[in-house]
Amino acid sequence: MGTRRTLIVGALSGLGVALLAGCGFKLRQPPKLAFETIRSPGSFATPVARELQRALEQAGIRVLPPEAPRQPDSPPGELPDLVMDVLQDQRERAVVGITATGQVRELQLRVRFKFRVRSGEGADLIEDTELLQTRDISFTETAVLGKEAEEALMYRDMQTDIVQQVLRRLSVLRS
Repeated sequence: MGTRRTLIVGALSGLGVALLAGCGFKLRQPPKLAFETIRSPGSFATPVARELQRALEQAGIRVLPPEAPRQPDSPPGELPDLVMDVLQDQRERAVVGITATGQVRELQLRVRFKFRVRSGEGADLIEDTELLQTRDISFTETAVLGKEAEEALMYRDMQTDIVQQVLRRLSVLRS
C-alpha cells in the first residue's frame, strides 16, 4: 500500500512539473534595454535615483557621471544614448487617522518620483512622468522603534516598485 501511494504521489508531482514547464512559465527576467549609456544632469543623488542607477548598472548599462562645465579648449564629453532628468524624488508621511484622544492611529507613506527621458541629441522620448506609491501603516506610541523599522522597510519596498516601473518604461524605448 505504501509503495503504491508513493508511486501515485510521484506520478502526480511529475505531471504537475510537466504541465508547469509546458505552459511557458518562467521567472521574471530583467528588462532588455536598447541603449548602452545614460546620464542624469543632476546626478543620481536621490534615494530612488541611486537605486535606479544600481539597477541600470546590473542590467549592463553604463551610467555616465554628470557633465562638468566645459572649458573653451576642452574636447566635448561622451554623448550618452539617453539623458534622464530626475525632476522630483520625494518621501511624504501624512496622518490619516487619529483616536478620540487625538493620538495618531494611522499614517500614509508616499514616495513620489517624477522624471523625463531624452535622447542624447535632446529629443523627448518619455515626457514628464510622475510615479506615486502609497502604503498605509498603523501607528502605536508604545512601539515607536518597531514602527520606524517597519516604515523604513515600506519606503524601501515602494522605492523598489518605482525603480521596476521606470525600468519597464525604459525597456520599451528602441534605438
